[in-house]
This record gives sequence, structure tokens and C-alpha cells, in this order.
Amino acid sequence: MGVLMSKRQTVEQVQKEVLEDKEAEAGTPVVQEESSVNRAAWERLRDGRGVEPEEFDRTSRFTPPAFIRPTRKLDDDKPPDICLEPREPIVNDEMCDICEVWTAESLFPCRVCTRVFHDGCLRRMGYIQGDSAAEVTEMAHTETGWSCHYCDNLNLLLTEEEMYSLTETFQQCKVIPDCSLTLEDFLRYRHQAAKRGDSDRALSDEQEEQAARQFAAMDPEHRGHIEWPDFLSHESLLLLQQLRPQNSLLRLLTVKERERARATFLARGSGNTISEAECRWAQHSWFCKRLIEVPSCGVSISHVGPLADSSPASSSGKSQDKPLLPAEHESRSVDWPTFLQENAVYILAARPNSAAIHLKPPG
Repeated sequence: MGVLMSKRQTVEQVQKEVLEDKEAEAGTPVVQEESSVNRAAWERLRDGRGVEPEEFDRTSRFTPPAFIRPTRKLDDDKPPDICLEPREPIVNDEMCDICEVWTAESLFPCRVCTRVFHDGCLRRMGYIQGDSAAEVTEMAHTETGWSCHYCDNLNLLLTEEEMYSLTETFQQCKVIPDCSLTLEDFLRYRHQAAKRGDSDRALSDEQEEQAARQFAAMDPEHRGHIEWPDFLSHESLLLLQQLRPQNSLLRLLTVKERERARATFLARGSGNTISEAECRWAQHSWFCKRLIEVPSCGVSISHVGPLADSSPASSSGKSQDKPLLPAEHESRSVDWPTFLQENAVYILAARPNSAAIHLKPPG
């Protein structure tokens, strides 16, 4: 009969096994090489970078503590019951997700899920290092908020089968994991991915221009390349759009994300509908991750996405942010279920802390 272990015990067990691996390096070269590969793969998963394609068949050995890839339920394609009213209460966890201990010291809440973390625990596990520690401290208790290591990595939304499909695509297109991509690399990959399974297929000029715009959205600082985690998140989102029905994507939204969607719909809409223009505005505005000056006290819910009309930050840039639409689109009214469906994938895409836009909305 198995013994149930707490999350803290699991972490300690993994750390013990890593230490034993280090001590065993004094053995044969084969053992030393295997130990080094094990640690490197575990560290990649720990840092949210995923497993290299050639090592995919061994992912179960390198899964971070307390994490298992999700599985799809039989009924996840059925419409979820997400009503506009009543509002859902949001209650953050009381204990640190890593050590499972409550203390009087400040806990960092995730803006996406209800997990909270100690600064020291995040440091010990290597989830924040160097300058990022100060950034987490500054962001976690603002309206902008901070995403924990689970929510920051969109690749963790994929099931084992979906991850296998993505890995196979990377292998066939000769993508080198953990490396940044230039625009030329990205366009070459998009062409190869389009031809996969049909050598006669190719990207049209319009599709290539769209891919170039997506690359620019993932390179907001205009450095000429995109980082591997941003590319991996983008490709994970495209695969989710391709393989999952719309209702399945809706089921991925957390209570905090659903509440932000409700607040936006009620603030921008009129009664039970919202205009097409406001719906498109919301799709773009989820990616507004700029810092907003607020008191540094603890908050019950962090904010990412559109601000209410009464907010000074929204009133100054509202007219500039709204995409221009043809007259026929302006007249279309969007109800709450449709608004949620058309925004779900962009709400998911806005989870990472990165300034990159991992899925550029149309317009």
C-alpha cells in the first residue's frame, strides 16, 4: 500500500534524489553522464522551458514536484456553466504552495490561480533568481499582478498527447530547443510546419505577413529575436486552438480570469450585450501589463487586462487602444457567452509575465 506524501515531502524527496545523483558522479563515466542529463532535463522543466524533443519519451522522470500534465475529461467539449451573474467569490490559498506552511510574512499571490508563495521558497526552488526577485516583489501586490511558475508557462496546459504532437512537429522542422529565433528562423519554421504532411502546401503572402506581425508582437523590445519560452508558449496556444473545441478552452479559465472577464463585460457593455468594437478592444487589452501605481498592501485579486471606464489609466488611452472596425461590425451586438468564447484564448495568452504578445488578436 502506497504512502501519501505532502507537497513539502515531495520537494524534499526530489532534492534528496538530486543530491544523490551528484554524489554518484564519482562513479563510472556512464553514470556521470546519465546523472548530468537527468539534472539538466529536470532544471529545464523546473524553469518552465520544457523537455528537449529527443528526451520526450522520458518526461515522466523529469516532472517537477507536484506537477502532472493535465488530462482532458470526456465532457470538456460541453458548454460550461459560466453565468454573468452572480459573481464568483475569490479566495486565495492561506498556505504557501511550496512548503505548505502559513506564516505572518508576506505571501505573493498569483494573478491567475489562487496559489500563494513565500519569497524564500521561490528562491530556494530556483523559480526566481537575481533581478527577477525584485520584480516579483514589486509586481505581486500591484493591480498588474504576477503569474506563478505554473501559470506563466502556457506549455503546461498541454496534455501528454498534445505535447507529443508539438514535439514531433519541432523534430520534423528541425527546431533547436532552448534557442532564440530570428525572424528568418520563425518564417522558415512556419513554412515547414505548413508543408508538414503535404509538400505542396505553402504559406501565402498574406499568411507570411501575418506571421511577421506575430513575430513583432513577441519581440516588443525590437531585439531582432524571440526567446524560446515565448516561442513555446505561442506554439502551445496555436495547438490548443487547433485541437481543442471552444468549450474546452473556456474550461481552462480560472475563477480570477472569469471574474476579470465579467468586470470588463459589465463595465464596457450595455445591459446584457456589448458592441463588436468593445469586444475587439477587450481582446487587445488583456495584454496591458504595465505597472499601475497602487498602495503596496496585500490585494485579494490582481489585475491584468482592461480597466473600468472610471479608471484614470483607461480614460487617457481608451480612444487610442480601440481598434477601428467596419460599420457592419460596429452594429453587431455580442452577448456574454459569445464575448467569453471570443476572448478566452487571448485571456489565456495574457498569462505569462513576459511583455511578449503570444497570440496577436486581429485588427
